[in-house]
Amino acid sequence: MDIHVDVVVVGAGGGGGVLGLALAGKGVRTLVLERSPGPPQGVRGEILQPNGQKILDDLGLLTRLPSEAVCPVRHIHFRQVGGGRLCSIDYDDLPPPYNRALVTLPHAVHREVLDELATRNPDGLWYGASFVDVVKRDGRVVGVVAEADGKPLRIAAKLVVGADGPFSKVRDALGIPTAVHRYADSYLVAVLDCPDQPEAARYFLGTRELFGVFPAGKAQVYLTYMVRADAMDALRAAGVESLRARWAAIDPELAAAFRGFQTWEQSACLPAGRTRAATWVADGAALIGDAAHGMNPHASQGRMQAMADAVALAELAPSCLADDDFSATALRAYETRRRPAVEMLQRLADEEVVFWNTGNPLIAWLRNRVFRTIDRNRRLKYRMVAVKAGLRETAPFDGMMDRLQAAGMLPDSRAEEMPPHVRV
Repeated sequence: MDIHVDVVVVGAGGGGGVLGLALAGKGVRTLVLERSPGPPQGVRGEILQPNGQKILDDLGLLTRLPSEAVCPVRHIHFRQVGGGRLCSIDYDDLPPPYNRALVTLPHAVHREVLDELATRNPDGLWYGASFVDVVKRDGRVVGVVAEADGKPLRIAAKLVVGADGPFSKVRDALGIPTAVHRYADSYLVAVLDCPDQPEAARYFLGTRELFGVFPAGKAQVYLTYMVRADAMDALRAAGVESLRARWAAIDPELAAAFRGFQTWEQSACLPAGRTRAATWVADGAALIGDAAHGMNPHASQGRMQAMADAVALAELAPSCLADDDFSATALRAYETRRRPAVEMLQRLADEEVVFWNTGNPLIAWLRNRVFRTIDRNRRLKYRMVAVKAGLRETAPFDGMMDRLQAAGMLPDSRAEEMPPHVRV
């Protein structure tokens, strides 16, 4: 082998970067390989939920995020396209200090993580380094073959971590069966200047139409607009003027800001998919983030769950090192700890795809009815915001009774129940 480390992480994305940083803090010799030539570029918005904020805070990074790149948001108002407000969720109901959503400008969090990783572990982040294959001995992973600067090299490691996304090459090399689902809808995102920046976020739901408007950074807005994956070419052919007009029809208050959308280069189209790996661990290897469990962005937890994976695996690594045991049996504790919350979020996001993205007027009517009922039910509304915030590991609706109450078909005698920390 050319290089020897304790852990090699393939991919410096939302989970891989945090894992490298967390392991560096524990004195674990770690090398993170990233095939891109440098830090991420391009248009991409992000909502940093409270559970992600706590992780960054524990790493000493939350207060170091550039103030001009972060906008705290207390309320998200769900509205009907062409109609009124359906429901408002209030992050102030959550326990402080993490009782806001933080809308960040593109890659602000990611770059802070990677900069700190390069500082704490100067030789531990390699850009332009591509994964080629795992190296096995007696059926156990003992390292990887990579390519850097056009040259192959072999890296010995006690643990190989695949943090390389939904189409993970590490996962394929491990032979782990995986179901990858591509959703019919993609999301066009853009960040525009907005001198009259709204205080609250707005999420408009229609029939086969979704449009999110989030205050971001200083005097800017982050937009996300649902587009069928097979309709992007038609959208582009119609021109930016047509899209601006549609946005203004949905949210007339920000028509002036939408006029700032002049070229497609100000946007990006993000496909949506779900990944379900049969297992997240093997002898000498583990998967984190989208390589193990990608989910629809409706969950608002994709990056947060990758970060939570990284923290859980980093907490386990020192004991595995002490015992010199990175077997699948030893690593299973990581998967057992993380899988229930992840699978709940995947199921919830899939339900939201059915109801939020629907083109069926009857399903849209039922969806709107549920939103309006939840708006009057403090117990269920708190559960909804707690799940989005990553502070609840079970679904917002506990069984059929909750679902019937959410649909307004049964009365809820506990509708005013709230956790003790919530101010009256």
